[in-house]
Amino acid sequence: MGRRVKVQVLASVMNQTARGIAEKMHLDSDAVVINQCDRFGYEELEYKGHSVRFFSFPDRGVGRSRNEAILRAEGDICLFADEDIVYEAGYAQAIEKEFENQPQADMILFNIEIDQSRRTYHITRRKRVHWYNCGRYGAVSFAVKGESLLASGVSFHLLFGGGARYSNGEDSLFLKEFIRKGYRVCTAPVTIGREEAGESTWFSGYNEKFFHDRGVLYKYLYGRLGRAMALRYLLAHREKLCGEAGIGQAYRWMRDGIKSVR
Repeated sequence: MGRRVKVQVLASVMNQTARGIAEKMHLDSDAVVINQCDRFGYEELEYKGHSVRFFSFPDRGVGRSRNEAILRAEGDICLFADEDIVYEAGYAQAIEKEFENQPQADMILFNIEIDQSRRTYHITRRKRVHWYNCGRYGAVSFAVKGESLLASGVSFHLLFGGGARYSNGEDSLFLKEFIRKGYRVCTAPVTIGREEAGESTWFSGYNEKFFHDRGVLYKYLYGRLGRAMALRYLLAHREKLCGEAGIGQAYRWMRDGIKSVR
């Protein structure tokens, strides 16, 4: 009988306790939790027969805390998470099964149920993800082979994401770099959890900052194709994104963001 595959959640949280977050997220696998708070600390909790390693740091930034979790990752399959994710019963087994079905994949993206107003993707079939269509997936959908994660040397960008200079996009940049290094990313039409509704730490509406920061992100993601991809993005989502500012103003703000990157 072969060794049991170990799924390990890598969670970024704020001002939580080890048992409290394990119960809140319905953890049923090993986990490394990076708790952003006002102190340094460490504790290890056994929860439902699994090891939850809980590190507290006074640093801020989701990219920084995800990188701290990667440095401590030991799972055969690592699953990124935030504190507002609640997992379905059997999520670890569902992830293991999908990697058995897609053994060539280094990373598989799963569905997390998110409020319709904030949802950027919904996976309905298995397919390969490429650099030009990787921008819609959040890090909480990522399950990655631990060996590939560590061998790739890819980390989360510290300029993007909650607590950073630019609102979001650290997940897209991580995915693009992982793919650029030759690792295979695929999707699975399997739901492993849901996001609890709450106040966003970075989103305050489709305003100038949103579009400017998105422009900066598109320059990092697409380089010379940034403007074309920005226009494509706005045209595809104009009803959702451009109700207040209008598509022309939104594009000007994105273009300003693109131009600000030297």
